[in-house]
Formats: sequence, structure tokens, C-alpha cells
Amino acid sequence: MPFALVALALGAFGIGLTEFVIMGLLVEVADGLSISVTTAGTLISGYALGVVVGAPVITIFTRTWPQKRTLLLLMAIFVVGNAACALAPSYETMMAARILTALTHGTFFGVGSIVAQRLVPKDRQASAIAIVFTGLTLANVLGVPFGTFLGQMAGWRTTFWAVSAIGILAGLVMLAALPGDGPTREAEDNGWRNDLAMLTRGPVLRGLAMTVFGYAGVFAVFTYIAPYLTAGAGFPPSAVAPILLGFGAGLVLGNLVGGRLADHKLGPTIVGTLAVLALVLVAMAVAVQSQVAAALATALLGAASFATVAPLQAWVMARADGAGQALAASVNIAAFNLGNAIGAWAGGLVIAAGFSYAALPLAAALFPLAALGIGLVTIRRDAVPAAAVGVPS
Repeated sequence: MPFALVALALGAFGIGLTEFVIMGLLVEVADGLSISVTTAGTLISGYALGVVVGAPVITIFTRTWPQKRTLLLLMAIFVVGNAACALAPSYETMMAARILTALTHGTFFGVGSIVAQRLVPKDRQASAIAIVFTGLTLANVLGVPFGTFLGQMAGWRTTFWAVSAIGILAGLVMLAALPGDGPTREAEDNGWRNDLAMLTRGPVLRGLAMTVFGYAGVFAVFTYIAPYLTAGAGFPPSAVAPILLGFGAGLVLGNLVGGRLADHKLGPTIVGTLAVLALVLVAMAVAVQSQVAAALATALLGAASFATVAPLQAWVMARADGAGQALAASVNIAAFNLGNAIGAWAGGLVIAAGFSYAALPLAAALFPLAALGIGLVTIRRDAVPAAAVGVPS
């Protein structure tokens, strides 16, 4: 495995950490900024909005830049953004700092996916993308618990200083490990208007739709996983964190397995992983009756959810071309975040309507089933020769 992939994964670790660690520190952040916990929660929504907006804008802005330079600039902005979070004196400045940091998210994973593919043979490109996303999964397994503990012990600002330090380390490792810039992307650039037009192609749109619907199903449940486990399965609150470690371990395993399978059969892997995700969500509705089954189902949700990530990213990238591939990859990251927001909103509607936490996974399963339907149509209409996509169809 090229060490440059490890460098990209380290950057992904930092970005994943800054996105998710605030969830464990909402109370501390709210107290520190003299705002309500509900208001502090909008800092999560603000970050997601920054990803959705920043992914296409930053990718188009840097589209003629060498990829290494782009990634290093993104890490510099990441460091500045997290330092600004650590120094923020008010809610407004904290929100601005969070949005600034989020602007790097989509383009980093989009350009990073392209660099990762170019570091390995064609038959390992989906696995290379999965290795980059392993940094994101490890951020959930290791980084978020440690960052939450650090913030509770030494203050939430200390956590953001630590994340900023991780960004500096990641930038230095990428500077040393990533291959030289070589020619800029200008040679393969057909203009940003053509790049945007590429996003309107049916194959690309269907790939983005699969991403949105698939991840809406995940976050319709995961957003409310704590009450699912406590009010639904009867666990004490102290058991939630250990169970979520199992969820995080599932993320890592599912991510690597999904990437490996996609190397061999990309289309069937997408269909298969979306079907498994829907089945796991249905199973969670039954598993809530048993604590052992509920804990196991939570771990399986982690595995099933991230098994779709590398295949979906590879599929969307394969249906773009030239410089537009970076834009497609970045927008697909934004699609994941859009799915997160839609899922959280839909799950809230289910709960507000008076349904039990056992019914929530059943409602959530409708989203990956919709993605599966799109996938079946997509495989039939949009399959292309393996040589054209870099990974088997």
C-alpha cells in the first residue's frame, strides 16, 4: 500500500474528527458560549451546509490547480478553521469558523479520491478510495471518544486545538508523501461550465441520488440511536458509548470490505450493499426487543452503512470524465451530507408523529430501498466497459 494513501487517510481522520466530535461536546460548547444546547446543535447543521455549498464551489475554484497543492491548501484552511473554533468568543464567530472548516470537506475527499486512484493499479482503485475513507471511520471509533474525553477534562477549546494540531501533522505528512504536482489539471480541463453540465448527465445524477437516499436511511436511525438503545431496547445511558464503539468498528470493517468487493464487481456491489443496508434496518426493528440483538444490529448498521461509501464514490467518478471527475467526486461527498440532513429530518418526523423507536428503522429502510431501485435501473442503463471506468462494472 503506498504511504501516500496513509497520508490522505490521516487528513481524512482530522476532517472526520472535526465534523463529529462536537456531537459529544454540545453541552460544554453551549455552556462556554452561553447558548442553549439546541442552539449549539445548529453548529452541526451549519457544518453540513458548509460541506454542501463548499464542495462544488471550492472544487470549481481550484479545478486548474495541481492536486497536491489543492490538498495542502485545504489542510491549511482546515487548521485555521479549527484554531478559530478554539478561539471563538461567541456563537456567531463559532458558526463562521465551523462553516470555514466545512468548506474543505467535500473537495478534500473528492480530490483525495482521484489522487488515491492514481496511486494504485486499476483493479484496486475502489480499495484505494476505501483506505482514504478509513481515516473518516477511525475518527468515529478512536478520535471522537478521545476528543470528547479531552474536551470534558480540559475544556472543549482544547479539543479544537488538538484537531488543529492533527491538521498540521496531516499537512506535513502529505507534503512529504504525496507525489509531486506534475502538470496542472488545466491540460484536461474543458471549462467549469462543462464540468457543471457533466453533473446533469443521467448516469451521474442517478449515482448522486443513490448516495442521498442510501445515507438518508442511515441517519434517520443513527441520529436517534441513543434513544433507540435506551428508550427502545432498555439500555442504561452508560451503555450507549460502548455500543457505539461496536458501531465504529463496523464502519471500519464495512468500509474496507465494500471497497474490496467493488474492485471486482462495482455494479453488483452497489446493489448488494444497498440491499444489505435495507435488511439491517428492517432487522433493527425486530432487534430492539432484545438488548443483545439491538447491540449487534447497531454494529451491523455501521458495517452496512459504510460498505456503500467507496462503491458509490467510485461509481459517480466513473461516470464523469477529465477535470469534471473531481467535481463529481466532491459533489457526491456533499450528497452524503445532504442525505444525513434529510434522514435526520425524516426520523424526527416519524418520532414526532408518535411512532415508537422500533418503527423508526422500518421507516428508514424505505430510503435505501429507493436507492436500490435507482441502482437496479442504473446498472441496466448506465453500465460501461470496465476499461472505461477504471474498475470492473
